[in-house]
Amino acid sequence: MTGPRLPGVLESVVYAEDLAAAEAFYHGVLGLEPFLRQEGRHVFFRCGPGVFLVFNPGATERDSIVVNGAPVPRHGARGPGHVAFRMPAAELERWRRHLVRVGVEIESEVKWAGGGRSLYLRDPAGNSVELATAATWGLEEEG
Repeated sequence: MTGPRLPGVLESVVYAEDLAAAEAFYHGVLGLEPFLRQEGRHVFFRCGPGVFLVFNPGATERDSIVVNGAPVPRHGARGPGHVAFRMPAAELERWRRHLVRVGVEIESEVKWAGGGRSLYLRDPAGNSVELATAATWGLEEEG
């Protein structure tokens, strides 16, 4: 590629109609800090150097918003999506115990060929949520 490079993902999104349930899960279970809400439309969370967004698809596919005179295009998705959060390898057992303690079912645990590990669970909207170590993608641990 000869064009400019992208240094990382700024935001990721899943869709959920019940934003209160989504906020309870992502904040109460996964510990993400909410920083912006619009009733019936979205809840946004800080996640490392980026942000994680939960949109109500009924609102975002119907209405666009205007920011500083420019429209934000309508968007949305139906059905379960997927998001993977980076989990330090040393925290795998702690996460497993935490999820069991708070009553969240671990749907699957995968040991990847490259040495990575993933825990799969579902949020209240049915989205597939993965907690994965960096080795899952051949990346180095941070820190």
